[in-house]
Amino acid sequence: MEASDHCPPILCQVPSSQVDRFRNLSKQYETKYQSAPTFFARASGRVNLIGEHIDYCGYSVLPMAIDQDIVMAVGVNEDGQLRLSNTNPSFADFSTDVTSFNIDQSKPQWHNYILCGVRGVTERASIAAPTGLNAVVDGCVPKSAGLSSSSALVCCAGLATMHANNLSLPKTELADICMRCEHYIGTQGGGMDQSICFLAKAGTAKHIEFNPIRAEDVHLPEGVAFVIANSCVEMQKAATSHYNIRVVECRLATRVLAKAKGLDWRSMKRLVDVQKALNLSLSDMEALVSSVLHTDPYSKEEVCAVLGVTEEELARDSLSANTLHVQSFKLHDRAMHVFSEANRVLKFKALCGQPDAGADTAASLGRLMDESHASCRDLYQCSCPELDELTQVCKKAGALGSRLTGAGWAGCTVSMVPADAVQAFLRQVEEEFYGKTAERMARVKESLFATQPGQGAVIYSGLTL
Repeated sequence: MEASDHCPPILCQVPSSQVDRFRNLSKQYETKYQSAPTFFARASGRVNLIGEHIDYCGYSVLPMAIDQDIVMAVGVNEDGQLRLSNTNPSFADFSTDVTSFNIDQSKPQWHNYILCGVRGVTERASIAAPTGLNAVVDGCVPKSAGLSSSSALVCCAGLATMHANNLSLPKTELADICMRCEHYIGTQGGGMDQSICFLAKAGTAKHIEFNPIRAEDVHLPEGVAFVIANSCVEMQKAATSHYNIRVVECRLATRVLAKAKGLDWRSMKRLVDVQKALNLSLSDMEALVSSVLHTDPYSKEEVCAVLGVTEEELARDSLSANTLHVQSFKLHDRAMHVFSEANRVLKFKALCGQPDAGADTAASLGRLMDESHASCRDLYQCSCPELDELTQVCKKAGALGSRLTGAGWAGCTVSMVPADAVQAFLRQVEEEFYGKTAERMARVKESLFATQPGQGAVIYSGLTL
């Protein structure tokens, strides 16, 4: 494992391709606050190559950072206020006292994600009187597209709060803080988005493990590129119970499996806990799921009967606020997806680690991506018709593998494409998917792009723009 515990770097020079952007952001800050920003914080979006909906079950994932990011121009103030402005005029300005504010889960507005990051760092560091902040935010991560725009906002705000208060926190601690504080807005994620945001290194993907967070470089095969394609369907994780229902279903599957095997099921929340307690392989866990859990949905009453608890106890110990209404749970399919997907992550990493990785390796990686999408579609039911259509268009256009990425139900696909065929691939996908509607075609430039593994979160200070 690499040493990843150092604080995010502080740089004094932005990439040449970004100078105009930072210069314009600085000017907008000066217009808004009548002074120059003190520093800039940057946090990237990410694409998960494989390992969907398994981080919160305790299993490793394999994402990479992308060039699309969130950048904040930041300065401190003396009146203890948090003032936020966005370069996108559709996002209204917001201000509050930096020491006391509420985060409204019922209305996940853009500034709430920044409030999460601010609160997470100030609480973890026990800062009684955090410095006031003025900020202008600029983002180019497509929102609600499964590329982690909301987590990038949280991470960027956490990083800015750390730097403004003269703290020095390790990357892994920042990732853990930002994972936990996103719960303030109602999202029960598992840490992948925040970990890759802070730990990413340009040029490589990362294999990320949890509890504690550990990251290892994964060098992708030469001769392939990864292409992101947005389905143009949007859904915010925090605005729906779909995401948290899956978290709860996995928690219930954990406890039903644990009880069936005579384990201390009340102490277990993640499927990985059962595997570790039984000392079984992932393939063995798939067999266990088949033998213990029936394929039909479990009613709430049946879950209570199996666990020997009342509905009140179930609600208190296993459900979340926005899943109390759910009356049935698909335990077999959710658990089967998690164990098989966790296995695919390990296979993907092992293939990338082969010294002679070439065309055959790329083809095998592509098959794993296809299998992942099928599992997300059929077992986890987190796809949608547009994503299914888009993966098929991408396969027809020459992708070696194509799958949804992010939470699903909307957002993007990621496709592995031979590097020498990328331009032809882009043209065909544009014609066959985006060309179908005027709305899609109007968004094609921001929605369809090739990407390389990008840089993690950084602070820019002392810039000459």
